[in-house]
Amino acid sequence: MAIEIPRAVRWHDDAVRIIDQTLLPGEYREIDLTDVEDVVEAIQALRVRGAPAIGIAGALGLVASLKPHLILPQAEFQDRLLQNARRIREARPTAVNLAWAIDRLLSLRNQRPGASNEEAWEDLRSQAIAILDEDREMCRRIGEHGVALLREGATVLTHCNAGALATGGMGTALAPVYVAAERGLKVRVLADETRPLLQGSRLTAWEMDRAGIEVMILTDNMAAFAMKELDVDLVIVGADRIAANGDVANKIGTYGLAIAAHHHGVPFYVAAPSSTFDFELASGDEIPIESRGPEEVRSGFGRRTAPENVEAYNPAFDVTPAGLIAGIITEEGIFEPGDLSVLYEMKTRS
Repeated sequence: MAIEIPRAVRWHDDAVRIIDQTLLPGEYREIDLTDVEDVVEAIQALRVRGAPAIGIAGALGLVASLKPHLILPQAEFQDRLLQNARRIREARPTAVNLAWAIDRLLSLRNQRPGASNEEAWEDLRSQAIAILDEDREMCRRIGEHGVALLREGATVLTHCNAGALATGGMGTALAPVYVAAERGLKVRVLADETRPLLQGSRLTAWEMDRAGIEVMILTDNMAAFAMKELDVDLVIVGADRIAANGDVANKIGTYGLAIAAHHHGVPFYVAAPSSTFDFELASGDEIPIESRGPEEVRSGFGRRTAPENVEAYNPAFDVTPAGLIAGIITEEGIFEPGDLSVLYEMKTRS
């Protein structure tokens, strides 16, 4: 069965074309990014979001930002490459995919000594598009591994948005759901609305409804009770960074969801491509957590919801300990958090 899957980020006419996710679900609009500051603004303002999609947008954005500078002397072009790469790489600190993608492009700098600016730019463009193509394939493989966890009529609870809008393909946490739908398997999705920016109700529900997949929205504080009352079979969430011991950084609220799932005996899974693993970090305690502005909590979508002078705590992510996670669904298969050394060996060999 053919399923309509949105394309969150792609290369189009020497620009990064993204869906502006800040406008969904009320308005569908695609915008093109060519300037480094526009790329950074789009990432920081969450016009493009989700760890894999941010990495892809950063890589494609770096390439697009260099096109006007091909006329510079080679040394100045290389300086511009490093400046733009640094600016984009620092746009958001928690999702490892952004740094990974930018570093992958920078690794090409010395591979073709004497190459012209045009040749160097084409190498960068090819590599960035390869990152996009690889992510699309990784999402498909995550879905094919993860669908084995689903049965006819299964209810899957998810948090934030780890679907097509967060990646270059069909998503991570939602990839098994998309594959199930393609195979004619009926699955119901419960989507936490995900405060403060409502990526679950605005984006996950939009995706699922668009694909004809049954979806129900929950406010975040309903999730634990829903596990008791709505026959939740499993939880699947995405990830922004995974440490060597299996601790997972994901959208704020994931940690509490994992605790509730543990209490109710509901299996809690994380879905992520291998590019999201950071084996240089021993545990989640070392993962940098982005802190966002208080206005995201004190107001919402044009209306003040708290007194202006009241302090607001607004970490964008939290860290779920490996002990609460039943398995991590990757393009290489499903791994228990304690067995990640196998995945590490696969990554180092590739």
